[in-house]
Amino acid sequence: MRKALDTLYGAALAAACLAMIAIAALVLVQVTGRMLDRALVWAGASRLGIAVPSLAEIGGFLFVASSTLALPATLRAAGHVRVTLLLRLMGPVGNRVLSALVLAVALGLAVFATWHIGLRALDTWTMGRVSYGLIRIPLWVPQAVMTTGFVVFCIALADELIAALRGHDPAFRAEERRRETEGAR
Repeated sequence: MRKALDTLYGAALAAACLAMIAIAALVLVQVTGRMLDRALVWAGASRLGIAVPSLAEIGGFLFVASSTLALPATLRAAGHVRVTLLLRLMGPVGNRVLSALVLAVALGLAVFATWHIGLRALDTWTMGRVSYGLIRIPLWVPQAVMTTGFVVFCIALADELIAALRGHDPAFRAEERRRETEGAR
């Protein structure tokens, strides 16, 4: 089970990275096209007109995909902002209890968000809504990707909560401890 979950988190992170690479590639094409057109005009030639239609919209959709798909791996790598001052004052038992409580609340909020994002995607799909740009993108596509990112995030939160309830360190806490011991050296 651990291997399957780690594979799921890794696949979501890889998809997030691919979305960021796609953004960079599209922007590179757009900027290169503009620079080439300016050079051609300066040389007295006509423009080629290389442009990426709806770049801002597509870039926004890809950014949302990247942000949401990276949530689970970021959680497990202790990349989310946490205030640990209170945890350090509470001792090991209080730390474990408070971590479990916070994970339970986070899971509840994430499930709530996932449910509503999923309903929004379903509503958008049934109504056939599309984006307003030159390229008409069905809005359910980026919303479905965002929902998928949140579903995997909920799984990661549940995974961490189960570890905390079993008395083990959640992955993010183990990572924080590893960083603390490396910093002490």
